[in-house]
Amino acid sequence: MKKILLLGSGELGRELVISAHRLGCQIIACDSYAEAPAMQLAHSCMVFDMLDREKLRNAVEKVQPDFIVPEIEAIRTEELLNLEGKGYNVVPSAKAVNLTMNRDAIRDRARYLGVKTANYKYAENIEELREAIRDIGFPCIVKPVMSSSGKGQTLIKNETYIEVAWEMARKNMRGDRNKVIVEEFINFSFEMTLLTVRQKDAETLFCPPIGHKQLNGDYVESWQPLTVDPELLKNAEKISKLVTDDLGGYGIFGVEFFVLENEIIFSELSPRPHDTGMVTMFTQNLNEFDLHLRALLKLPIPNILLLRKGHSTVIKAGDEISRNTNYEIVGLQKALRLNNVDIRIFGKHKAWPGRRLGVILSSDRENGLAAKKFISIVKK
Repeated sequence: MKKILLLGSGELGRELVISAHRLGCQIIACDSYAEAPAMQLAHSCMVFDMLDREKLRNAVEKVQPDFIVPEIEAIRTEELLNLEGKGYNVVPSAKAVNLTMNRDAIRDRARYLGVKTANYKYAENIEELREAIRDIGFPCIVKPVMSSSGKGQTLIKNETYIEVAWEMARKNMRGDRNKVIVEEFINFSFEMTLLTVRQKDAETLFCPPIGHKQLNGDYVESWQPLTVDPELLKNAEKISKLVTDDLGGYGIFGVEFFVLENEIIFSELSPRPHDTGMVTMFTQNLNEFDLHLRALLKLPIPNILLLRKGHSTVIKAGDEISRNTNYEIVGLQKALRLNNVDIRIFGKHKAWPGRRLGVILSSDRENGLAAKKFISIVKK
């Protein structure tokens, strides 16, 4: 039985635990708070601050895992490099995790590889932010170099919102890096996630492209397959392989692109299953979590089949829910009466405005949104 130390226990980690159980793995789930979603299904759990280098090292040395699988950004990734040097297997690789958990590092690496990105600058204080915005120009995006699900991201159209953007980014930073990225606003046609699977002794595989929509930088819905010009998709696959080959290791990568009329622009990359890829739980023969497990365990993946088209839309707490509220989700009975609808509840014990609590999987957008109308988050 292979032993996996899961660093981060959110909804993506929860589904990864389910896939790991199917392949007979033992899971030790870690997070900064108790009873996180993946912990509820794991064999055992550990609660500690993964930004604390010593605590992270002690946890790894205590567990002696076959694989260390990061799921969140707030990890002292430099220590993972040290642990890999001592022989521990970091998934997909310590280099991949260290670079991609930090937006500045992965952007710089992409540029080094000759991959086109949006223009960007960095800032570590409000004056540097003003200077970076002057260089990039309006409109532009300001976001923390380390965050998740679009937290702390602001679209700025004029100087009025510079201080607000700085405070928003600082408030929502993951980890302890007081640094933001200022990014050129790209007037794209749509955004695409290309799930890319690196294998040990087989070719790199790609899932059918996934379209997604964000609101305030946070994913709210995705669909598969996304209709993309074949030449643009071929170019996206080429870029994805180039970047993931450079990062190394084995597992799934969520590679994001801005898609314009005649070109694609690299946006971001996650070294793990991607939130927009939850739609694969409805559409594929092997979902993104199954693929990650097979790749890291070095098990064969004969093919990735799209069994049916699908759509995902998130269930979030609204503004009427106060911070750290005990809640319940109502309306599931009515929502699940609709054909071709499935719902996954993440099992988070507390809610607050905008917190992601579940996902609706359906055959198409209309069906998913119809189901969503029945669902409410209410205070217990």
